Amino acid sequence: MLAQQVPRHLRSAARSLPRQLSRAASSNAAAFDWRDPLGAKHLLTEDEAAIAETAEAYCQERLLPRVLEAYRNEDYDRKILLEMGELGLLGATIKGHDCAGVSSVASGLITRAVERVDSGYRSGMSVQSSLVMGGIDEWGTTEQKERFLPGMARGQILGCFGLTEPNHGSDPGSMESVARAHPTKKDTYLLSGSKTWITNSPIADVLLVWAKLADTGKIRGFLIERSKCPPGTLETPPLKNKNGLRASITGMIQMDDVPVPAENMFPTVEGLRGPFGCLNSARFGIAWGVMGALEDCISRAREYALERKQFKGNPLARYQLVQKKLAEAATDAAYGTLAAYQVGRLKDEGKATPEMISMIKRRNCDTALQHSRILQEIFGGNAASDEYHIGRHVSNLFVTQTYEGQSDIHALILGRAITGVQAFC
Repeated sequence: MLAQQVPRHLRSAARSLPRQLSRAASSNAAAFDWRDPLGAKHLLTEDEAAIAETAEAYCQERLLPRVLEAYRNEDYDRKILLEMGELGLLGATIKGHDCAGVSSVASGLITRAVERVDSGYRSGMSVQSSLVMGGIDEWGTTEQKERFLPGMARGQILGCFGLTEPNHGSDPGSMESVARAHPTKKDTYLLSGSKTWITNSPIADVLLVWAKLADTGKIRGFLIERSKCPPGTLETPPLKNKNGLRASITGMIQMDDVPVPAENMFPTVEGLRGPFGCLNSARFGIAWGVMGALEDCISRAREYALERKQFKGNPLARYQLVQKKLAEAATDAAYGTLAAYQVGRLKDEGKATPEMISMIKRRNCDTALQHSRILQEIFGGNAASDEYHIGRHVSNLFVTQTYEGQSDIHALILGRAITGVQAFC
């Protein structure tokens, strides 16, 4: 098993694994590589190249063989997070607390490798790593970090992120979930309300929930530990029969006076700055991940076009319209990868802005969805069969274009930054 063959932390993996990517680049530097048209691999450090190898090998050898059955049956195996934890893939940019402490670019390469297999697998990992672990690392107390992060890094403690509500998706500031002081227990809050479309919620051990304080109306973050909730106060029913992300598990969070000790509340962050800070890290990962999904669509469409023969025994790849589809998709995938790389470098230097992340999230999601739909045409009627995988990517990429800020919302964020005028109503 790959998880038993490599060291636990990615940094040590980077030092010990072979450097096939680097050797291939140096031995054939002048050759065009359709898999990496603009030579993004030449920008990586040795550690980052080795991390990409580790993630790609795990995803192709361990995740890909089971994705079709998982997607067909809406079956997410929580052991996946344990496997990722053994490789150091979870919370990879966090320093300390048994996390790998790698660069933002390395983290992006991990998400790209996972989403090359399936967006749902990347979603489950991103919620664990960016939204929950990242939130605790950014806003939590030292005690909260020590209590949760090591177990989450190993995949032994699973998390979910509760922001979206049934009546409030793109407008989280209008949330209705409320936290009020317990009438008899000092230093305890009672949380009530509902959250929906929450990845991992049916199986989460710790739920990072955002709610308004009843007395001030200020939004605060709370860590709900499922094992400590009295019966009947917390329910997390799954949302079934989805059209996309079927290989991940999605549900609701229903709270009816869930008691949460004050020590489980983030101590300083107030308002939407807390959840939006977490979302920015997750959106950065999405911008990388969807490029992996698009690259898989390109690879599969190319292979099909070379093998499928029509009209006097010619491969489909001989025809101009097919080549145009592949060329345009490969171009946008290459541009999107370089844009994500640039923002990753700036992120580690403390120079990335939320608007930069909005730009790459919006653009990469839109182009991945657009090109995957067009590449479907190369397969003809066979695209309707899940054995060709591309239809699954298309369904997933619609969701990635929609969640964590739908593309039109990110356009308004960018428009506000460009003009100084608020267009949100």
